[in-house]
Order: sequence, then structure tokens, then C-alpha cells
Amino acid sequence: MASAAEQMAANLSWAALGKATDLRQRIFFTLGLLMVYRLGTYIPVPGIDGTALREFMDSAGAGIGGMLNMFTGGAISRMGIFALGIMPYISASIIVQLLTSMIPHLEQLKKEGEQGRKKINQYTRYGTVVLATFQAWGIAASIESGGLAHDPGLFFKLACVITLVGGTMFLMWLGEQITARGIGNGTSLIIFVGIVAEIPHALAQFLESGRAGAVSTPVIIGVFLMVVVVITFVVFLERALRKIHIQYPRRQVGMKIYDGGSSHLPIKVNPAGVIPAIFASSLLLLPTTISTFSGQQTGPVMSTILAYFGPGQPLYLLFFTAMIVFFSYFYTHNVAFKVDDVAENLKNQNGFIAGIRPGKKTEEYLEYVANRILVLGSGYLALICLLPEILRNELSIPFYFGGTSVLIVVSVTMDTINQIQSHLLAHQYEGLIEKSQLRGKKRTAPRAPARR
Repeated sequence: MASAAEQMAANLSWAALGKATDLRQRIFFTLGLLMVYRLGTYIPVPGIDGTALREFMDSAGAGIGGMLNMFTGGAISRMGIFALGIMPYISASIIVQLLTSMIPHLEQLKKEGEQGRKKINQYTRYGTVVLATFQAWGIAASIESGGLAHDPGLFFKLACVITLVGGTMFLMWLGEQITARGIGNGTSLIIFVGIVAEIPHALAQFLESGRAGAVSTPVIIGVFLMVVVVITFVVFLERALRKIHIQYPRRQVGMKIYDGGSSHLPIKVNPAGVIPAIFASSLLLLPTTISTFSGQQTGPVMSTILAYFGPGQPLYLLFFTAMIVFFSYFYTHNVAFKVDDVAENLKNQNGFIAGIRPGKKTEEYLEYVANRILVLGSGYLALICLLPEILRNELSIPFYFGGTSVLIVVSVTMDTINQIQSHLLAHQYEGLIEKSQLRGKKRTAPRAPARR
């Protein structure tokens, strides 16, 4: 039988959305900031030769129009002020989270509550500046060597670095504002909007190649079916859970004895989400970014790296898979699902797994279960990310919508819808509480004066 909360969630409608004033304001606020982000992708970096840039992008559009261009919402192809996107902030966040689980000082800060969280966020911002500066300097040097600058020199490099780093920090601030005052996770929504904004252009290119005869009709139909199947598969596995039965013994509070209860400890098949794919992709994007703008003037080291680690190359696919599997296990055990903390919390709450002793034995059992689940979870992530790469390399399909992009789009969509439903559910609860209070006031009749 469905619970009261499930029944209320099933009755959510557009009428309830119209009555939820706070939620409507949050949605409008989020849409407004996302529009600011999209406008910023069209503001060019100073000192760029626009004509040379357009000619270069026309000739190299197939290479730059992939994952890098989608993550930045097309800003990298126009060399906008948001050309670095939000990826330096995401990379810095992941690095700080991983260091938090390995460095005792950072781990202690994490346990200090709000003050510790603010300190860790400050370290993340410092890391973002460092990573963004490094990537911006590489892009500026590559643009200069590629002959795409009006007046190359130190002043151009400094102006380019300051503009790109400032754009990334502004995007970081936008993401924080959306998370605090809007709806959904701001950083994820910025990447989501960048990917979705490039889908129509990629779709038009794909259909144009089919009209020109470069891609056959059966291949076009097969690609669309593949996208539908991949999205369905991602939704299914992102919602898949492994439930561990937890029991609680009878307990006595004062003179009352409460019967023991039971619940479930849910473990997602993919506890790390899209973070392993994003982190692996961000590590592989930097050589592509530098080589794209440096044209034929890449050095011997960069040429060797691109020859063996270029998109679609065997070493690229092997390295990509290895990083996804590694970060799936590492991030899950150190951040997303720390078995020692879960076992300690169960022990403090007097909960136990049937047949497993609390404490160390519970920790070992949870680690055993998590490792077995991650075999499926990491394999699923690697398959989803590699399938489009292999098909695009073998069939020469210029359509790029798969792997990490699908994971991000589906995950962000599901998370945002869940948050909207939570706000609507809270609004319905508030309405029920107000009605009950009004009814209570109406039923309270004034007392008659006492007879003397």
C-alpha cells in the first residue's frame, strides 16, 4: 500500500506548480542566470582575430565539435570568455574531495560542520584558480602559435589568461547562486545547458551528412535507436539500488518498551554518479585543447601524445576505461560510500545486519558488497562512455551525443525533477498544516460565562 507521501506525490500537477510561489521564483531565478551564462559564451576574448578564428574552426570543426565544445556550450569554438567552462571548478572539487579522505587535517575540517565546510570550499576556489590559470595559459600560448591573435605577445597572453580565469570564476559564482537560491545543482545545470545547447547543431550536422550521402539511412536510424536505448539503460541503472536489510533491537525508554524495527540500507549500483567519467574526460581534454589551437606547430612530445592518445585510438580507449574504473572505486570508497562511517553509524544507532556482528565485521561485509556492486557500476560507466567513441571512430559518424553527455543530461534532469517534486510536496504539506490550523480555530468555540 502506498504511503501518504507517495499518494501526495502522485497527485502533483501543474496547478500545484502555479500555487507554489517560492518554487516559481526559484525556477525563474535559475532560468535567468542560465541565460546570462549562454550570453557570456558569445562574448569573445580580447585580441582574437575573428576572421582567422572562423576560418580555422570551419576547417577544424569536426575535431573541436566534440566533448570539449559540448562541455563549454560552444564557447571554445567562438573563444568566448567562458571558453574554459566550469570544468576547472569541477576538477578542483573532485581533487579536494579526494584529498579530504587522505589528509587527516582536511578530514577533521570536514567533521567541524559549517565552518569546516566553508574552509574546504575556500581551498576548492584556490584550486580552481590554479587549474584555470594553467589551462588558460596553455590556450593563450596555443592561440598565439596558431596565428589567431591580432597582436601576439606577453600582453595578449596576460589579457587572455585574466579573461578566461575571470570567466571561470564568474561561472563558479553563478553555480553557487543557482544552488543556494535557485532549483537544482548550479554547477551541473551549467554543464547541462552547455550540452543541450549544442545538440541541435550536432543533430543538424548529422542529418546534413545523411542528406549529402556521407551516412546511409540505416545508420541514421540505428544511431537514433542507439541513443534511445542508451538513455533508457542509463535511467534504469541510475535508479537501481541494492538494499541491505537492517534490523533494530527492542529498546526501553523510561518505563516504555518499544518493539524492534527494520529498514533498508540502499546502495546505488553507481554510487559515484558521473564524477568518474567527468574527471577522466577532463584529464584527456587538455592535450586536445592545446593541440587544436596550435595547429601544425605542435612539438614532438605533444605530437606523440596525440598520436597515441587521440580520440578513438586504442591507448586512449584503454586509458579512459582504466581511469573510469579507478575513479569509480576510489571515489565511492573515499567519498560517496565510506563503509567505515556507515558501519559506525549503524553501531551507534544499535542497528545491525542479520547474521553480521556490528563494527569491524559489518564494515568488511559492506566493503564486500560495495566491491561486487562496483563491478557492474564501473563496467556500466565504461560501456556508456566508450560505445559512442567506438561507433564514431569505426563508422565515421559526425554526430556526438553519447557517453558522458548522456550521463550528465539524464542525471541532471532526474535530480532537478526530484527537487521540484520535493518543493511541491513541501508546499502541499504546508497547505495541509495551514488548513488544519484554520479548522482548529473554527472548532474552538468561546466558553459561556460561569454561573454564580
